[in-house]
Amino acid sequence: MQNPLTPEVLADPVALTRALVDIESVSLNEKAIADCVEEVLRAVPHLATFRHGNTVMARTELGRNTRVVLAGHLDTVPLNGNFPSTMRGDLMYGCGTSDMKSGVAFALHLAVTLPDPRYDVTYLFYEAEEIESRYNGLTLVAEAYPEWLQADFAVLLEPTYGIVEAGCQGTMRAVVTTYGERAHAARSWRGVNAIHGAGEVLRRLAGYEARRVTIDGCDYREGLNAVRITGGVAGNVIPDRCEVEVNYRYAPDRDPTVAEAHLREVFAGFDLVVTDAAPGAAPGLGAPAAQEFLAAVGAAPIAKLGWTDVARFAAMGIPALNFGPGDPNLAHHRDEHVEITKIRDGAATLHRWLAPA
Repeated sequence: MQNPLTPEVLADPVALTRALVDIESVSLNEKAIADCVEEVLRAVPHLATFRHGNTVMARTELGRNTRVVLAGHLDTVPLNGNFPSTMRGDLMYGCGTSDMKSGVAFALHLAVTLPDPRYDVTYLFYEAEEIESRYNGLTLVAEAYPEWLQADFAVLLEPTYGIVEAGCQGTMRAVVTTYGERAHAARSWRGVNAIHGAGEVLRRLAGYEARRVTIDGCDYREGLNAVRITGGVAGNVIPDRCEVEVNYRYAPDRDPTVAEAHLREVFAGFDLVVTDAAPGAAPGLGAPAAQEFLAAVGAAPIAKLGWTDVARFAAMGIPALNFGPGDPNLAHHRDEHVEITKIRDGAATLHRWLAPA
């Protein structure tokens, strides 16, 4: 197909957002959009451009003392009657408008139009953020070309509604299992009901008091909740097994080892198996580039209540923040949209931060 990312489109972050949204790129189907982005970047003389799978990286080599990363994922969740984009007044609707092609548009616009940024910049446009980690472009790049990710500071262009969301929570999933003994439901006293036994698990969850932790002025609010219950054999059988899946979102002052120990304390006496875990990320506000970025934004940061790929940078010792024009509450919704003013304001903020003094 003819590349819709023309010079005129690339010059305008709003037009560029819409053009990116109108290239369908559901997870694992990012080839078309990656092809378009790669073609644009390879034509820019001040950038060195590389590709791995459907992840495209371009970087300046200006000899600056500081290198920053602008990173955004190219994929979206499955379409839901919201493709292609539509405009309604100051709002652009469509799959990926908020999460996160408006953020990707920031990076691509700056990559093309700002040849002499105050820092050296690595622009990362990566695949498969919305699905399992094994497909994630940052994971694959970290394994194959870790040097692509090396920097002093990173901005992940996730939707934050134009404010800085610092760091991110850690997340852990675990299964708490209760056991019983099967019996015919007509003679239930001969068995032990494992589902009834899960009542104590639910009582502990209902009475759980989650921590609120302030780190670098950012208030992280934790949560521990049941997200799924599985049990039962048949309509006339007393069940001998019940599983309660729990999700723990914890502040970045805890690592997965501490988080698991906490869950085992909460559910002492029960069989608990951790099924998935990802560490959080500290706010990362101390780096000089971060301080200058906050000054460009002109508003105090807040804690990121959720997990994002800033944790991947934090694991490599690279402080990182979340910043993008979309509303995170609209991500994955059928009526996902972004405000035009937020796109323009956010692009101006990043330009103010990166433009040479």
